[in-house]
Amino acid sequence: MARISYDEQTATAFKAGARGATRRTVGVARGGSASPAPVAGNDAGRHRRRHRCVRRRLQQLVRPQRPRGRAVGRDAGSDPADVRALEGDACALPLPDAAADAAWLSLVIHHIQDLGAAAREIRRVLRPGAPVLIRQGYPDRYQPAGPLRLDGIEIARWFPETARAIETFPSLKDTRAAFEAAGFRRHALEQVRETYPASLADFLGEVDTFRRADTTMRDLTEDEFLRGKQRLRRAVRQTESTANPEPRGNWLDLLVLR
Repeated sequence: MARISYDEQTATAFKAGARGATRRTVGVARGGSASPAPVAGNDAGRHRRRHRCVRRRLQQLVRPQRPRGRAVGRDAGSDPADVRALEGDACALPLPDAAADAAWLSLVIHHIQDLGAAAREIRRVLRPGAPVLIRQGYPDRYQPAGPLRLDGIEIARWFPETARAIETFPSLKDTRAAFEAAGFRRHALEQVRETYPASLADFLGEVDTFRRADTTMRDLTEDEFLRGKQRLRRAVRQTESTANPEPRGNWLDLLVLR
């Protein structure tokens, strides 16, 4: 299955300030002091608040092994202050063997051309028993086959034709198979809520930039995009007339392997 390219166009669009966008990140946590550094990557910058529940889960998994540490990551779109960015590739991580205490992949596996090779490379850099956390929307987890609703992904609510791209993402079954072939086993599968700090009106103001940044919107026709934008305008008007509007966000799966 062809993967969606995460190229410089996408990275540039993220840097342009699409506040409704979600960072695509491959990361590992590296620790301080004399011991091998822990490894855990994160989404960052002004988007940190969205990932508190996932980061707490990551901390719960990592803390028993390494009470202190620092994140390093590979993210084409950002260079946040609390993450040391390294040039690299998911299939060729610039880290020594057994240097990491956890790996964090956020909405990225549909960009990886060879998921099996990436899983083997992650296995190489992780110490034995270290967790891998993969936050993702899996097409086989959405109704009617699974427990999640596709409109739980916010962008699909306004732009339903983005389902075409989402359907090409690696399934949960294929993801597990790739990582299990590399020696990992499923530890947990949790539904997590990702919330956005920006308002829906802010998102409407930046949706044209977001269209260039979000890979699920790349193949929308102009008519599909304009219809979705009109849905979004109506939603903004409805939100503005509501005293306590529901926070923006997505429902995604967090797969934990060891």
